[in-house]
Amino acid sequence: MIEQIKIAGKTILVTGANRGIGNALVEEALRRGAKRVFACTRTPFTHPDARVTPLILDVTNDALIEKAVEQVGSLDILINNAGVAQYDNLSDRAMIERHMAVNFFGIFNLSQAFIPALIRSSGAIVNILSLASLASIPPIASYSISKAAAFSLTQSQRAFLAPKGVSVHAVITGPVDTDMNRGFDIPKIPTELAAKGIFNGIENNEEDIFPDPLSASIADSWRGGAVKAMERQNATFVSN
Repeated sequence: MIEQIKIAGKTILVTGANRGIGNALVEEALRRGAKRVFACTRTPFTHPDARVTPLILDVTNDALIEKAVEQVGSLDILINNAGVAQYDNLSDRAMIERHMAVNFFGIFNLSQAFIPALIRSSGAIVNILSLASLASIPPIASYSISKAAAFSLTQSQRAFLAPKGVSVHAVITGPVDTDMNRGFDIPKIPTELAAKGIFNGIENNEEDIFPDPLSASIADSWRGGAVKAMERQNATFVSN
């Protein structure tokens, strides 16, 4: 039987917390009874709930990450949500590097910094990814590349951290009504519903979380498919 993860009473850190999915995740964590939520943003941010502690954090800035680790102390759930997405035609290397710096190395840097705290709490890492992690979306090619790399990172984190008692979750989102997706003429779900689906997946301890109708349409085939089977097999190469 899979052990469930309760949000009530937990200390949670959310990056990119002042808008979009990040802001909705902060509100959903509070609604589910989180003890404390660290809301991380690049610019000053305030919140009326006393359980929310705003933190200035740029996931590409090592000094700010180190300072955040000192301020947070103990942590149960790290949600890597901060990201960048710009339209491009795959002709600009600097654009790829910009996406990788935030969407890939941001997850890596922050996770590495908080792993000791998460090991102490037998906590969880939650990486907010995208359907673009699985199949590139050409108009946002650099974003897709960075998210594919972040998904591979998530799989490796999962294998390496499982023996240490830390669970690692990939959130595979479809179209959510955020600034990034405004240019796509496709149905989108509100950020509040996405956040609810994400926390449902966390509480159900799902390795890969599909929080919206489009992503959920592939969930069953994904979980029983060849890629997932290969991931489980490859994870056995990590020694306990």
